[in-house]
Amino acid sequence: MSAPSSTLRVDNLACERGQRRLFSNVSFDLSGGQWLHLEGDNGVGKTSLLRIVCGLSPAHEGQVFWGGRPVSDVAADFRSNLLYLGHALSLKEELSALENLLADAAVAGRALSTTQAMAALAQQGLKGREHLPLRVLSQGQKRRTALARLQAGNASLWVLDEPFVALDVRAVESLRQVLSQHVAQGGMVLFTSHQPVPLQGSGHSYRLQR
Repeated sequence: MSAPSSTLRVDNLACERGQRRLFSNVSFDLSGGQWLHLEGDNGVGKTSLLRIVCGLSPAHEGQVFWGGRPVSDVAADFRSNLLYLGHALSLKEELSALENLLADAAVAGRALSTTQAMAALAQQGLKGREHLPLRVLSQGQKRRTALARLQAGNASLWVLDEPFVALDVRAVESLRQVLSQHVAQGGMVLFTSHQPVPLQGSGHSYRLQR
Protein backbone atom coordinates (compact mmCIF):
# COMPACT_ATOMS: atom_id res chain seq x y z
CA MET A 1 0.00 0.00 0.00
CA SER A 2 1.33 3.40 -0.93
CA ALA A 3 1.97 6.00 1.72
CA PRO A 4 -0.59 8.81 1.98
CA SER A 5 0.23 11.24 -0.78
CA SER A 6 0.20 14.98 -1.14
CA THR A 7 -0.12 17.04 -4.31
CA LEU A 8 2.80 17.86 -6.58
CA ARG A 9 2.52 21.17 -8.42
CA VAL A 10 4.98 22.40 -11.04
CA ASP A 11 4.57 26.12 -11.65
CA ASN A 12 6.02 27.91 -14.67
CA LEU A 13 9.34 26.06 -14.75
CA ALA A 14 12.08 27.04 -17.18
CA CYS A 15 15.48 25.44 -17.73
CA GLU A 16 18.63 26.74 -19.39
CA ARG A 17 21.85 24.89 -20.12
CA GLY A 18 24.71 27.21 -20.95
CA GLN A 19 23.19 29.89 -23.18
CA ARG A 20 20.46 27.60 -24.49
CA ARG A 21 16.89 27.55 -23.22
CA LEU A 22 15.60 23.97 -23.11
CA PHE A 23 12.02 24.72 -22.09
CA SER A 24 9.89 27.34 -20.39
CA ASN A 25 6.39 27.90 -18.97
CA VAL A 26 6.00 24.29 -17.84
CA SER A 27 3.13 23.86 -15.37
CA PHE A 28 1.16 20.81 -14.25
CA ASP A 29 -0.41 19.22 -11.17
CA LEU A 30 -0.22 15.62 -10.00
CA SER A 31 -2.33 14.28 -7.14
CA GLY A 32 -2.74 10.91 -5.47
CA GLY A 33 -4.21 8.32 -7.81
CA GLN A 34 -2.86 10.01 -10.95
CA TRP A 35 -0.07 9.48 -13.47
CA LEU A 36 1.57 11.81 -15.98
CA HIS A 37 3.51 10.68 -19.05
CA LEU A 38 6.10 13.29 -20.04
CA GLU A 39 6.73 13.24 -23.79
CA GLY A 40 9.06 15.20 -26.06
CA ASP A 41 11.79 14.96 -28.67
CA ASN A 42 15.34 14.10 -27.72
CA GLY A 43 17.19 17.08 -26.27
CA VAL A 44 14.10 19.00 -25.25
CA GLY A 45 14.92 18.61 -21.55
CA LYS A 46 12.77 15.78 -20.19
CA THR A 47 15.51 14.45 -17.92
CA SER A 48 16.38 17.99 -16.81
CA LEU A 49 12.74 18.59 -15.89
CA LEU A 50 12.58 15.43 -13.81
CA ARG A 51 15.79 16.37 -12.01
CA ILE A 52 14.40 19.84 -11.25
CA VAL A 53 11.20 18.32 -9.87
CA CYS A 54 13.26 16.04 -7.62
CA GLY A 55 15.44 18.90 -6.39
CA LEU A 56 18.59 17.55 -8.05
CA SER A 57 19.04 20.51 -10.41
CA PRO A 58 18.06 24.18 -10.08
CA ALA A 59 15.32 25.75 -12.19
CA HIS A 60 16.07 28.90 -14.17
CA GLU A 61 12.52 30.09 -13.46
CA GLY A 62 9.50 28.77 -11.61
CA GLN A 63 8.97 26.61 -8.56
CA VAL A 64 7.92 23.13 -7.42
CA PHE A 65 5.35 22.73 -4.66
CA TRP A 66 4.54 19.75 -2.44
CA GLY A 67 1.28 19.86 -0.52
CA GLY A 68 0.83 23.50 -1.53
CA ARG A 69 4.20 24.59 -0.10
CA PRO A 70 7.55 25.14 -1.84
CA VAL A 71 9.58 21.96 -1.81
CA SER A 72 12.43 23.87 -0.16
CA ASP A 73 10.16 24.45 2.87
CA VAL A 74 9.16 20.78 3.22
CA ALA A 75 12.31 19.11 1.92
CA ALA A 76 12.40 16.26 4.45
CA ASP A 77 8.76 15.30 3.90
CA PHE A 78 9.16 15.53 0.13
CA ARG A 79 12.26 13.32 0.07
CA SER A 80 10.60 10.71 2.28
CA ASN A 81 7.75 10.47 -0.22
CA LEU A 82 9.91 10.49 -3.37
CA LEU A 83 11.46 7.64 -5.31
CA TYR A 84 13.52 8.74 -8.33
CA LEU A 85 15.01 6.33 -10.87
CA GLY A 86 17.11 7.98 -13.56
CA HIS A 87 19.28 6.72 -16.39
CA ALA A 88 22.03 5.87 -13.92
CA LEU A 89 20.75 2.85 -12.02
CA SER A 90 22.97 3.46 -8.95
CA LEU A 91 23.73 -0.23 -8.52
CA LYS A 92 26.98 -1.79 -7.31
CA GLU A 93 28.28 -4.36 -9.80
CA GLU A 94 30.10 -6.41 -7.15
CA LEU A 95 26.93 -6.91 -5.09
CA SER A 96 24.07 -9.25 -5.87
CA ALA A 97 20.60 -8.02 -6.80
CA LEU A 98 19.42 -8.87 -3.28
CA GLU A 99 22.38 -7.15 -1.62
CA ASN A 100 21.82 -4.04 -3.75
CA LEU A 101 18.19 -3.84 -2.70
CA LEU A 102 18.96 -4.32 1.00
CA ALA A 103 21.84 -1.82 0.89
CA ASP A 104 19.65 0.78 -0.82
CA ALA A 105 17.01 0.41 1.91
CA ALA A 106 19.63 0.68 4.65
CA VAL A 107 21.08 3.90 3.20
CA ALA A 108 17.57 5.36 2.98
CA GLY A 109 16.85 4.35 6.59
CA ARG A 110 13.97 2.17 5.43
CA ALA A 111 13.11 -1.19 6.99
CA LEU A 112 13.26 -4.00 4.42
CA SER A 113 13.47 -7.69 5.24
CA THR A 114 15.18 -10.28 3.07
CA THR A 115 11.78 -11.86 2.44
CA GLN A 116 10.34 -8.57 1.20
CA ALA A 117 13.37 -7.92 -1.01
CA MET A 118 13.18 -11.43 -2.49
CA ALA A 119 9.49 -10.92 -3.25
CA ALA A 120 10.16 -7.59 -4.96
CA LEU A 121 12.86 -9.14 -7.14
CA ALA A 122 10.64 -12.10 -7.99
CA GLN A 123 7.89 -9.73 -9.12
CA GLN A 124 10.41 -8.23 -11.53
CA GLY A 125 11.15 -11.66 -12.99
CA LEU A 126 14.46 -12.16 -11.20
CA LYS A 127 13.62 -15.30 -9.23
CA GLY A 128 16.67 -17.55 -9.20
CA ARG A 129 19.02 -14.63 -9.93
CA GLU A 130 18.76 -12.82 -6.60
CA HIS A 131 22.21 -13.94 -5.41
CA LEU A 132 24.13 -13.39 -8.64
CA PRO A 133 26.52 -10.42 -8.80
CA LEU A 134 25.19 -7.59 -10.93
CA ARG A 135 28.16 -7.80 -13.29
CA VAL A 136 26.91 -11.11 -14.76
CA LEU A 137 23.35 -9.90 -15.36
CA SER A 138 22.07 -8.45 -18.62
CA GLN A 139 21.27 -4.75 -18.91
CA GLY A 140 17.57 -5.56 -18.77
CA GLN A 141 18.04 -7.62 -15.59
CA LYS A 142 20.04 -4.81 -14.00
CA ARG A 143 17.24 -2.37 -14.82
CA ARG A 144 14.69 -4.76 -13.30
CA THR A 145 16.84 -4.92 -10.16
CA ALA A 146 16.63 -1.13 -9.91
CA LEU A 147 12.89 -1.22 -10.60
CA ALA A 148 12.41 -3.68 -7.73
CA ARG A 149 12.94 -0.66 -5.46
CA LEU A 150 9.41 0.37 -6.40
CA GLN A 151 7.88 -2.59 -4.58
CA ALA A 152 10.45 -2.46 -1.80
CA GLY A 153 9.67 1.10 -0.70
CA ASN A 154 6.68 3.13 0.44
CA ALA A 155 7.19 6.40 -1.46
CA SER A 156 3.98 7.92 -2.80
CA LEU A 157 5.61 9.83 -5.69
CA TRP A 158 7.51 7.80 -8.27
CA VAL A 159 9.57 9.81 -10.78
CA LEU A 160 10.94 7.52 -13.47
CA ASP A 161 13.16 8.43 -16.41
CA GLU A 162 12.59 5.98 -19.30
CA PRO A 163 11.75 3.03 -17.01
CA PHE A 164 10.77 0.77 -19.94
CA VAL A 165 14.16 0.97 -21.70
CA ALA A 166 15.96 -2.39 -22.17
CA LEU A 167 12.92 -4.39 -21.01
CA ASP A 168 11.39 -7.22 -23.05
CA VAL A 169 7.67 -7.38 -23.81
CA ARG A 170 6.84 -9.43 -20.71
CA ALA A 171 8.84 -7.10 -18.42
CA VAL A 172 7.17 -4.03 -19.95
CA GLU A 173 3.73 -5.44 -19.20
CA SER A 174 4.78 -6.43 -15.67
CA LEU A 175 6.08 -2.92 -14.97
CA ARG A 176 2.96 -1.36 -16.45
CA GLN A 177 0.90 -3.39 -13.98
CA VAL A 178 3.13 -2.35 -11.06
CA LEU A 179 2.74 1.34 -11.97
CA SER A 180 -1.01 0.99 -12.48
CA GLN A 181 -1.36 -0.72 -9.10
CA HIS A 182 0.58 2.08 -7.41
CA VAL A 183 -1.79 4.64 -8.93
CA ALA A 184 -4.82 2.55 -7.93
CA GLN A 185 -3.57 2.60 -4.34
CA GLY A 186 -3.37 6.40 -4.30
CA GLY A 187 0.20 6.88 -5.46
CA MET A 188 1.55 9.20 -8.16
CA VAL A 189 3.72 8.34 -11.16
CA LEU A 190 5.60 10.89 -13.28
CA PHE A 191 7.53 9.18 -16.07
CA THR A 192 9.15 9.64 -19.44
CA SER A 193 8.89 7.10 -22.23
CA HIS A 194 9.50 7.13 -25.96
CA GLN A 195 6.87 4.44 -26.38
CA PRO A 196 3.17 4.72 -25.56
CA VAL A 197 2.55 2.72 -22.39
CA PRO A 198 -0.88 3.72 -21.10
CA LEU A 199 -1.44 3.06 -17.43
CA GLN A 200 -4.71 2.26 -15.79
CA GLY A 201 -6.40 4.92 -13.69
CA SER A 202 -6.51 8.67 -14.05
CA GLY A 203 -3.71 10.23 -16.05
CA HIS A 204 -2.63 12.04 -19.17
CA SER A 205 0.37 12.97 -21.31
CA TYR A 206 2.25 16.27 -21.27
CA ARG A 207 4.38 17.12 -24.29
CA LEU A 208 7.47 19.14 -23.47
CA GLN A 209 8.46 21.65 -26.14
CA ARG A 210 11.01 24.41 -26.44
